[in-house]
Amino acid sequence: MVSRDGERVQKTAAKLIRARYSAGGLCTPPRHFMRSLNIAIVFLMLAAFASASARAQNGPVGGEGEPWRKQQWHLPSSDAEHPARSLLFRPPGDGPFRLAVIAHATTQNVLRRVQMPQPEYTALAAFLVARGFTVLVPERLGHGATGGRYTEDQGGCDEADYVKSGRATAEQISLALEFMRGQNFVRKDGAVVLGHSAGGWGALALATQDPKALSAIVLFAPGRGGHANDFPNRICAPHTLIAAATEFGKAARIPVTWLVAANDTYFAPAFSQQLASAFRSGGDKVDFRSIPASGSEGHWMIETEAGVKAVSAELDRALKAAPPVAAKKP
Repeated sequence: MVSRDGERVQKTAAKLIRARYSAGGLCTPPRHFMRSLNIAIVFLMLAAFASASARAQNGPVGGEGEPWRKQQWHLPSSDAEHPARSLLFRPPGDGPFRLAVIAHATTQNVLRRVQMPQPEYTALAAFLVARGFTVLVPERLGHGATGGRYTEDQGGCDEADYVKSGRATAEQISLALEFMRGQNFVRKDGAVVLGHSAGGWGALALATQDPKALSAIVLFAPGRGGHANDFPNRICAPHTLIAAATEFGKAARIPVTWLVAANDTYFAPAFSQQLASAFRSGGDKVDFRSIPASGSEGHWMIETEAGVKAVSAELDRALKAAPPVAAKKP
């Protein structure tokens, strides 16, 4: 629970943000960035959550609800004072169930990050629960109510470090995977990671893991640096991004399904194909598929019921491509 003082701080910070800024681009900050005011606002908002986060214990927070046994959880992050606020969805019964972790998108815009609502991916979670998965949607460090230091920073547009940022994202996803594998209702084998945008970019960096523990990776328009300077179909340092994809593919062992909508203006199909080919050059299997246009901006299709329906056949194919390892009885 956030204290009354904390609530007042949040409201004050939110008013300052609304008064001073409009929404920035997904991957790059506004051009005219009032640095001192931004820092003050961010510290105010993070302070509102600090005391509650420091006292929080990892595990469930409250009881189950609707839909699909929805439950709030706190998970370990790389900062013990800021557990990852997460949502968990489960099928009926005691399990153990295969685990699916959904890795959300991010933004380089610090103001948008601290205002980010808890990611849910409700339609995608419903699809996976119906197929027998326990579904976890963790909020990573530096985002929304989780707060803490943003470890995934890629740096400036011309000097972007996409390998570092991707591995930082992968670290947060991996911590969530390991913690949930320790729960008695989750199988220790046959997990899948589904990553969206920067979450998908981080998932690529997980492709070196044990294929028995992580059986498949599904990506929805993975990448970093899209909408450079808020312009559609422009990417910060695209050749650097391609080189980073090659680096991630060198030791990859997990089957990857790569999906992108025809009307994605962050990582268009033609460029996404280049990224997939660069990753594939390491010798790993990549199933790349361009999906028909969805909504007004295809980059967000997987957040919608229509988008999940549009990729349902590809999702089923990916989930069945690597047969799950039979769980051992205790």
